[in-house]
Amino acid sequence: MSALLLAAGEAKRMGRPKLLLPLGDRTIFEVSLGNLVRSRVDEVIVVLGHRADDFLPLIRGKKVKAVINPHYSQGMSTSLRRGLDAVASESQGLMIALADQPFIPPEVIDLLIEAFLKGERGIVLPTWRGRRGHPVILSLSRYGEELRGLTGDKGAREILERHKEDILEVEVECRGVIEDIDDEAQYKITQSINHP
Repeated sequence: MSALLLAAGEAKRMGRPKLLLPLGDRTIFEVSLGNLVRSRVDEVIVVLGHRADDFLPLIRGKKVKAVINPHYSQGMSTSLRRGLDAVASESQGLMIALADQPFIPPEVIDLLIEAFLKGERGIVLPTWRGRRGHPVILSLSRYGEELRGLTGDKGAREILERHKEDILEVEVECRGVIEDIDDEAQYKITQSINHP
Protein backbone atom coordinates (compact mmCIF):
# COMPACT_ATOMS: atom_id res chain seq x y z
CA MET A 1 0.00 0.00 0.00
CA SER A 2 1.44 3.34 -1.10
CA ALA A 3 0.15 6.72 0.03
CA LEU A 4 0.43 10.02 -1.80
CA LEU A 5 0.25 13.03 0.49
CA LEU A 6 -0.65 15.96 -1.74
CA ALA A 7 0.99 19.15 -0.50
CA ALA A 8 1.81 21.06 -3.68
CA GLY A 9 -0.95 23.67 -3.85
CA GLU A 10 -0.81 27.42 -3.37
CA ALA A 11 -3.60 27.69 -0.74
CA LYS A 12 -5.15 30.62 -2.61
CA ARG A 13 -8.30 30.67 -0.46
CA MET A 14 -6.23 30.96 2.71
CA GLY A 15 -3.99 33.65 1.27
CA ARG A 16 -0.92 32.25 3.05
CA PRO A 17 0.80 28.84 3.18
CA LYS A 18 -1.78 27.08 5.36
CA LEU A 19 0.11 23.79 5.62
CA LEU A 20 2.91 25.56 7.50
CA LEU A 21 0.55 27.06 10.10
CA PRO A 22 0.88 25.70 13.64
CA LEU A 23 -1.42 22.99 14.93
CA GLY A 24 -0.45 22.20 18.49
CA ASP A 25 3.34 21.96 18.62
CA ARG A 26 3.67 21.05 14.93
CA THR A 27 2.47 22.35 11.57
CA ILE A 28 -0.70 21.19 9.80
CA PHE A 29 1.56 19.45 7.27
CA GLU A 30 3.55 17.60 9.93
CA VAL A 31 0.41 16.36 11.69
CA SER A 32 -1.06 15.01 8.42
CA LEU A 33 2.25 13.39 7.49
CA GLY A 34 2.68 11.89 10.96
CA ASN A 35 -0.72 10.20 10.76
CA LEU A 36 0.30 8.41 7.55
CA VAL A 37 3.78 7.48 8.78
CA ARG A 38 2.32 5.87 11.91
CA SER A 39 -0.25 3.86 9.91
CA ARG A 40 0.09 0.51 8.11
CA VAL A 41 0.94 2.22 4.82
CA ASP A 42 4.07 0.64 3.33
CA GLU A 43 5.42 3.79 1.70
CA VAL A 44 4.56 7.47 1.96
CA ILE A 45 5.26 9.78 -0.97
CA VAL A 46 4.91 13.50 -0.36
CA VAL A 47 4.19 15.58 -3.44
CA LEU A 48 5.47 19.14 -3.04
CA GLY A 49 5.24 22.15 -5.35
CA HIS A 50 4.57 25.68 -4.12
CA ARG A 51 7.32 26.71 -1.66
CA ALA A 52 8.74 23.19 -1.68
CA ASP A 53 11.95 24.36 0.03
CA ASP A 54 9.95 25.28 3.14
CA PHE A 55 8.66 21.71 3.48
CA LEU A 56 11.83 19.74 2.82
CA PRO A 57 13.33 20.39 6.30
CA LEU A 58 10.11 19.03 7.87
CA ILE A 59 10.58 15.73 6.02
CA ARG A 60 14.29 15.23 6.68
CA GLY A 61 15.01 12.07 8.67
CA LYS A 62 11.55 10.59 8.11
CA LYS A 63 10.87 7.40 6.15
CA VAL A 64 9.16 9.18 3.27
CA LYS A 65 9.89 9.94 -0.36
CA ALA A 66 9.58 13.55 -1.45
CA VAL A 67 8.90 14.47 -5.06
CA ILE A 68 8.50 17.96 -6.45
CA ASN A 69 5.82 18.80 -9.00
CA PRO A 70 6.98 21.80 -11.06
CA HIS A 71 3.55 21.95 -12.76
CA TYR A 72 1.48 22.24 -9.54
CA SER A 73 -0.27 25.39 -10.79
CA GLN A 74 -1.96 23.29 -13.51
CA GLY A 75 -4.01 21.34 -10.97
CA MET A 76 -4.10 18.33 -8.68
CA SER A 77 -3.91 15.86 -11.56
CA THR A 78 -0.29 16.91 -12.21
CA SER A 79 0.59 16.06 -8.59
CA LEU A 80 -1.10 12.66 -8.89
CA ARG A 81 0.93 11.84 -12.00
CA ARG A 82 4.16 13.05 -10.41
CA GLY A 83 3.48 10.95 -7.32
CA LEU A 84 2.58 7.86 -9.36
CA ASP A 85 6.03 7.96 -10.95
CA ALA A 86 7.53 7.33 -7.49
CA VAL A 87 5.20 4.50 -6.38
CA ALA A 88 6.84 1.11 -5.76
CA SER A 89 6.18 -1.33 -8.62
CA GLU A 90 4.82 -3.99 -6.25
CA SER A 91 2.22 -1.70 -4.73
CA GLN A 92 -1.38 -2.97 -5.02
CA GLY A 93 -3.24 0.08 -3.75
CA LEU A 94 -2.76 3.82 -3.80
CA MET A 95 -4.09 5.95 -0.97
CA ILE A 96 -4.64 9.59 -1.93
CA ALA A 97 -4.42 11.81 1.15
CA LEU A 98 -4.73 15.58 1.40
CA ALA A 99 -2.23 17.46 3.55
CA ASP A 100 -4.87 19.94 4.75
CA GLN A 101 -6.78 17.12 6.53
CA PRO A 102 -4.78 16.62 9.74
CA PHE A 103 -7.56 15.10 11.84
CA ILE A 104 -7.49 11.55 10.44
CA PRO A 105 -5.68 9.33 12.95
CA PRO A 106 -3.64 6.25 11.96
CA GLU A 107 -6.38 3.94 13.28
CA VAL A 108 -8.84 5.25 10.67
CA ILE A 109 -6.24 4.95 7.90
CA ASP A 110 -5.58 1.34 8.99
CA LEU A 111 -9.31 0.56 8.92
CA LEU A 112 -9.48 1.68 5.28
CA ILE A 113 -6.40 -0.34 4.34
CA GLU A 114 -7.88 -3.44 5.98
CA ALA A 115 -11.17 -2.97 4.11
CA PHE A 116 -9.28 -2.63 0.82
CA LEU A 117 -7.13 -5.72 1.37
CA LYS A 118 -10.06 -7.88 2.53
CA GLY A 119 -12.61 -6.72 -0.01
CA GLU A 120 -13.03 -7.17 -3.72
CA ARG A 121 -13.80 -3.57 -4.62
CA GLY A 122 -11.24 -1.46 -6.42
CA ILE A 123 -12.07 1.79 -4.61
CA VAL A 124 -12.39 2.30 -0.84
CA LEU A 125 -13.35 5.55 0.85
CA PRO A 126 -14.53 6.62 4.31
CA THR A 127 -17.89 8.12 5.19
CA TRP A 128 -18.89 10.06 8.28
CA ARG A 129 -22.63 10.15 8.95
CA GLY A 130 -23.26 9.32 5.32
CA ARG A 131 -20.92 11.96 3.87
CA ARG A 132 -18.02 10.77 1.74
CA GLY A 133 -14.54 11.87 2.70
CA HIS A 134 -10.81 11.19 2.32
CA PRO A 135 -8.43 9.48 2.04
CA VAL A 136 -9.44 7.38 -0.95
CA ILE A 137 -7.75 4.09 -1.88
CA LEU A 138 -7.68 2.92 -5.50
CA SER A 139 -6.49 -0.35 -6.97
CA LEU A 140 -3.45 0.39 -9.12
CA SER A 141 -4.04 -2.59 -11.40
CA ARG A 142 -7.55 -1.33 -12.19
CA TYR A 143 -7.13 2.44 -12.10
CA GLY A 144 -3.43 3.25 -12.47
CA GLU A 145 -3.79 4.20 -16.13
CA GLU A 146 -6.93 6.24 -15.50
CA LEU A 147 -5.15 8.16 -12.76
CA ARG A 148 -2.37 9.00 -15.20
CA GLY A 149 -4.95 10.22 -17.72
CA LEU A 150 -6.58 12.77 -15.40
CA THR A 151 -6.32 16.47 -16.22
CA GLY A 152 -7.00 19.73 -14.39
CA ASP A 153 -7.80 20.11 -10.70
CA LYS A 154 -10.45 17.44 -10.10
CA GLY A 155 -8.28 14.79 -8.48
CA ALA A 156 -9.69 11.27 -8.64
CA ARG A 157 -13.34 12.38 -8.51
CA GLU A 158 -13.82 11.56 -12.21
CA ILE A 159 -12.77 7.97 -11.63
CA LEU A 160 -15.19 7.61 -8.72
CA GLU A 161 -18.02 8.92 -10.88
CA ARG A 162 -17.20 6.49 -13.69
CA HIS A 163 -16.94 3.42 -11.44
CA LYS A 164 -19.65 3.79 -8.80
CA GLU A 165 -20.26 0.05 -8.76
CA ASP A 166 -16.66 -0.59 -7.62
CA ILE A 167 -16.76 1.68 -4.54
CA LEU A 168 -16.76 0.34 -0.98
CA GLU A 169 -17.84 2.92 1.58
CA VAL A 170 -16.48 2.45 5.11
CA GLU A 171 -18.42 4.28 7.81
CA VAL A 172 -16.04 5.72 10.43
CA GLU A 173 -16.49 7.58 13.71
CA CYS A 174 -14.11 10.34 12.67
CA ARG A 175 -15.34 13.72 11.50
CA GLY A 176 -11.81 14.46 10.28
CA VAL A 177 -12.42 12.51 7.07
CA ILE A 178 -14.73 15.28 5.83
CA GLU A 179 -12.87 18.27 7.31
CA ASP A 180 -10.18 20.21 5.54
CA ILE A 181 -8.63 23.54 6.41
CA ASP A 182 -9.34 25.87 3.49
CA ASP A 183 -9.64 29.33 4.99
CA GLU A 184 -8.94 31.43 8.07
CA ALA A 185 -12.35 30.75 9.62
CA GLN A 186 -11.86 26.97 9.46
CA TYR A 187 -8.33 27.30 10.82
CA LYS A 188 -9.55 29.31 13.82
CA ILE A 189 -12.24 26.73 14.56
CA THR A 190 -9.70 23.90 14.51
CA GLN A 191 -7.64 25.69 17.11
CA SER A 192 -10.45 25.31 19.63
CA ILE A 193 -11.58 21.76 18.83
CA ASN A 194 -10.13 18.65 20.42
CA HIS A 195 -10.35 16.16 17.55
CA PRO A 196 -9.95 12.41 17.94
